[in-house]
Amino acid sequence: MDQGADVDTWTKLAPRHCRPFISTFLFPKLIHSLHITPLLPPLYNNNEQLVTEFKYLRTQAIEPLSTFLDFITYEYMIENVMLLLKGTLSGRDINELIAQCHPLGMFKESTMRSIPTFESTPRGYQDLYQTVLVDTPVGPYFAQFLQESSDRSEVSNVLEEVEIEIIKSSLIKFWIEDFAKFVDSLGGETAVIMGDLLKVRADTNAINITLNSFGTPLNEPAMRASDRKRLYPAVGHLYPAGTSMLVDVGDEDELGRVLELFPMYSSIWNVHSAGSDGKSIDDAFYERDVQMLELAFEGQMHYASFYAYVKLKEQEIRNLVWISECILQQQKEEIHKFVPVFSFNAPWRAGSNKHARR
Repeated sequence: MDQGADVDTWTKLAPRHCRPFISTFLFPKLIHSLHITPLLPPLYNNNEQLVTEFKYLRTQAIEPLSTFLDFITYEYMIENVMLLLKGTLSGRDINELIAQCHPLGMFKESTMRSIPTFESTPRGYQDLYQTVLVDTPVGPYFAQFLQESSDRSEVSNVLEEVEIEIIKSSLIKFWIEDFAKFVDSLGGETAVIMGDLLKVRADTNAINITLNSFGTPLNEPAMRASDRKRLYPAVGHLYPAGTSMLVDVGDEDELGRVLELFPMYSSIWNVHSAGSDGKSIDDAFYERDVQMLELAFEGQMHYASFYAYVKLKEQEIRNLVWISECILQQQKEEIHKFVPVFSFNAPWRAGSNKHARR
């Protein structure tokens, strides 16, 4: 099946309400045209198309969809704030930092430029929180982190002593929990489908936090039961039994034994441990995510399709960047190692295709 046929077929088979989205996810003849110029269209290079489309959706939305769409942007706001804080510690140029920020998580320019201007001192971080972060949509997550992490009244001491990545993981945790609570309050299909997507996202974070802690102070026995445990979201398929077991995990073998108890994650871990086809655990997570996000379009009368739309567009951008890099580096034999979006060639759909052809 050629790429054009793939688009047409998907457009016909897709539910009516999601047909307008299909053509945006499928690369017009890109995969089969390896002779293309190794320059990405600007819209895919800097997320401009995604941002334009998302802002259009947001301006047309009313409650509670508007709040739902705002929740999607909070993740990018957290990433941007942490990027600016990390840049402050390393003394990087503010213009360079702002250029690297995700456009869906941008604050007012004055706010963005003020974050790196505070001194890397206890008083400087205190001023940063009280004058800037407290007024941002993600300010409550900072307040939760600081409340949970310190028995002292000065918030700045915590920010100075804890690693930036630990702060980021804590904020993402609070965001996931808050988002899940809001989705559950909506009820209906949104609570079911979006709730499951957030549970899987929480589990992915818990697994990655555990895996990335190996060889760091977070893997020390005392730190596992205190600092690392607090980073695990209080939602997900692994919560609470699985996350309780993750607290005691000290190496990859122990992590693998825990995940073997959860069929939906044992296969992903097997990909990581076997290292087959050059796939990493991130690749396995991406494939699983794309499958779930595509299936979100099969339902009706729910908001999860908006979240799925944003995340699938992100995957499409990752795919285009990968293809472009392979062409630039003359590694065309590696060009197929991306995660297809809405494609009959997707690994999870390949079995059903063979059965249908019979």
